[in-house]
Amino acid sequence: MSDPGAGPAPRSRLLLGLAAGAVAFAAADTYVVVLALVDMMQGIGLSPEQLQRAAPIVSGFLLGYVAMLPLIGRIADLRGRVPVLTAALVVFAFGSILTAAAYDMTTMVGGRFLQGVGGGGLVPATLALVADLYPVHRRAIPLGIVSAVQEIGSVLGPLLGAVVLAVADWRVIFLLNLAVGLVLAAAIAAAASREGVAGRGAGAASHETASPPVVEQRGAPATSGPPPVVEQRGAPATSGRRDHLDWLGILLLLIAMAAGGLVFQPPTQLLTDLTWGQLFIPFVEDGGRWLTPIGAVAIAAVVLLLLRTLTARRPLVDLRAWGRSLREADLVGATYLAVALGGVILAFATADPKIEVFSDQGWWYLLGAAIGTVAFVVHLRRAEAPLLPRGTLAARPAWGSVVVSFFVGTALIAALIDVPLFARTTVYPESQLMAALVLLRFLAALPVGAVVGGYLTRMLPAGLVAAVGMLMAAGGFLAMSRWDITSLESWTATVPLVVGGFGFGLALAPVNAAILASTADAVHGVASAMVVVARMVGMLVGISALTTIGLRRYYAEQAGVPPVQDVCPAGTTRCSEYSDLLKAAGIAQEQTVFLGAAGCALVAAVLALVLLRGAATRGTPTRTGLGIG
Repeated sequence: MSDPGAGPAPRSRLLLGLAAGAVAFAAADTYVVVLALVDMMQGIGLSPEQLQRAAPIVSGFLLGYVAMLPLIGRIADLRGRVPVLTAALVVFAFGSILTAAAYDMTTMVGGRFLQGVGGGGLVPATLALVADLYPVHRRAIPLGIVSAVQEIGSVLGPLLGAVVLAVADWRVIFLLNLAVGLVLAAAIAAAASREGVAGRGAGAASHETASPPVVEQRGAPATSGPPPVVEQRGAPATSGRRDHLDWLGILLLLIAMAAGGLVFQPPTQLLTDLTWGQLFIPFVEDGGRWLTPIGAVAIAAVVLLLLRTLTARRPLVDLRAWGRSLREADLVGATYLAVALGGVILAFATADPKIEVFSDQGWWYLLGAAIGTVAFVVHLRRAEAPLLPRGTLAARPAWGSVVVSFFVGTALIAALIDVPLFARTTVYPESQLMAALVLLRFLAALPVGAVVGGYLTRMLPAGLVAAVGMLMAAGGFLAMSRWDITSLESWTATVPLVVGGFGFGLALAPVNAAILASTADAVHGVASAMVVVARMVGMLVGISALTTIGLRRYYAEQAGVPPVQDVCPAGTTRCSEYSDLLKAAGIAQEQTVFLGAAGCALVAAVLALVLLRGAATRGTPTRTGLGIG
């Protein structure tokens, strides 16, 4: 008889490894755009001087990543982890090819939005998969490994982007995304199929080896035994035979892709050919690329493919089942929450953090967010089956994990943004790459801390481990707040970077473990999504608030700088002495941001110690009714 606490079978570990790899892959793509942004702008006709117009390329990804996360997390609870993982990768791959083929801003933003939806959807499904495959007292380490792998992806992303850009066009980055995304989707589906869990909750994959949940009822002792195999709604159990392929659907898909590819990137040879060129001439003057014969073929193929998926017995993509899952997941509530989150994202993400807190439309975005929030709260009270089931975050460690995650995000963003800015201000004014390598010291320590945090959470309270990690992060920022113009030239600058990165990593696994241990199995997907959303929103709010504080310090320091004619020799408009004075004002700004981040990290440490107290991350019996209204 197998040990109930032994963890999942090797093939299930393979499934989890593939899911973690997919998360890392999506994280890498997030940071690739930082290096490729200028080239992407030029690809759609924007000059580097029009950088402010490129904001939707970044905000579009963030909007898809954050605003859709709760809905995807809930679908993962209803339909199963594996279907959501494979679907998210397919959506990510489709968004990648759309971005690669983009010829205008609308298409590129649409592609980036779909990339965000797919990349973001991988995270809650993977965290919930860990909870499915491992008993409570064994989750922390795999959660730490997943977090570590994700951060490694963040580290490797810019390096991968730099390598690709050195030898090829920026579009190759997204074509690689397409290939890798589809390969990972196929591998995950195959691994799940071998385990007999395709279309079911991932927890069924390891029902023979994983520990069952401990049930505590009033007046009855906790009992254990083989866990029931619960069939997920919207997804039939796998049978022993291979389903028939929808050859007509495949043909329509190939036609749509081929014709669509020609619309997006028409070959010059075809455009200039007297015969084939007729396919690219609009039916009406200024009709655009889609009102052409080849565009009409692409549109017709897409329409027929949609009709096929809605009417066929075994369609290529079962849109009817996914539609049912959307309705069961509370699409209305998800829309209200998406409006609320989208308003916050756009208010902060469309602004230039160097000069403003909000964009010109920022207050209107926040007004929309407020309206969406009120509508969402009212809907939660009235809906029979809301997006966030009643009682999901009732336990203190559950809602506490969301709060702590928010403050972790507010502090973390200061390192990600302001460490490279400090490097550019001081020792590397002409090299963005060298400034990024300074941050690499911080990022390299983060995954190490994530693994160690997972290990410690098996032996110590989650709140204590997270608090120690955030205290280390606060100490690192406090040391950074004392950096001067020459600090980065010394090896001692590496110490606060490594300590801070390790501290942030240390806090990741305990927070995730706390919310998974404090919520019911049936809501692990949406609960994990709320933690991720809180951290992302915290990052957006943090960069705005900390930048505002830093700018006030900068303007105060700048006001004390004497006029240039009093500093520089007569007849000169600028000199090194005057530049040093302005540079000192910039250093003071960054020091203030680091000091504010230290305060946010300290708040996160205190809250973790208080709010995560009692989280049953070490296998203490919990109530199964937790999280169910």
